[in-house]
This record gives sequence, C-alpha cells and structure tokens, in this order.
Amino acid sequence: MSVTTKHIIVKGKVQGVFFRKNAKQKADELNITGWVRNTDNGNVEILAQGAEDSIAQFIDWCKDGSAKAAVSDVEVNAAWPNPGLKSFSIAY
Repeated sequence: MSVTTKHIIVKGKVQGVFFRKNAKQKADELNITGWVRNTDNGNVEILAQGAEDSIAQFIDWCKDGSAKAAVSDVEVNAAWPNPGLKSFSIAY
C-alpha cells in the first residue's frame, strides 16, 4: 500500500455547514489520518494522509462536501508525510 499525504484547501460556503464534522466522518470511513480546520479567510484547510485510492476518494468528496456546503474550489498540493499521525481530528 502506497501512502500519500495531501494539503487541501476547500473554498466556498464551507464554514458553519458541518463541513469539518462530515470531513472527519469521511476520513474515518476511508482510514485517513490528519486534521481539518477552519481558516480565518473562510476556507477549510485539511491535511490528509492515507492510501492513494482513499485520498483520491476523499478529494472527490471534498468537491461536494457536506449537504449544506457550496464548494467553489478545491486546491490540492503534495505534503510531507507525517508518520506521527494516528487518527483524523478536527483542529480548532
């Protein structure tokens, strides 16, 4: 299994719509580790690490997000692997 790590920025109406909670549920379902947090400029920032196919599915999910979200853009960049990540958390 090849592990990949991605830094993801989700833009649009993504705060106050349970995006982080649903992102954690999806990440847990896909066995992805990392974190999700709101940014000061209204975006959601994610660090996701896991199997390549799981990360691809997670990125696809981010393009729609939670039921009340209105995603306008998803930026995905490679990130340094972090072997210390053991779970997926909502960061505050």
